[in-house]
Amino acid sequence: MREKTEYNFSGGRRGAVTELDAGKTRLTIVIDEDVLDRLRQQVHANGGGDYSALINAALREHTANRGEPLEQLLRRVLRDELVPAA
Repeated sequence: MREKTEYNFSGGRRGAVTELDAGKTRLTIVIDEDVLDRLRQQVHANGGGDYSALINAALREHTANRGEPLEQLLRRVLRDELVPAA
C-alpha cells in the first residue's frame, strides 16, 4: 500500500471528534488517582458505564445541599456510596 505524500484537510473541522449532548460541557480537571480508581471500581462493580455520572451526582447533590460543608459531604459520599477497596 502506497502512503500519500499529501493530505487534504480542507473539509476538516476543529474541535472534539464527538459531539456532546445538549446541556453537556467538556471540561478538563485533575482528579487524584485513588479517587478515580475508586470511581472506576464502583462503575465496574455496577455493570459498567461512565464514572463521570458519579461525579455529576456528587456535584449536583453538593449544589443542592449548600448548607452542608463540602468536606462533610465528601466524607458522607465516600462512606455511603463508594464500595470499600478490596
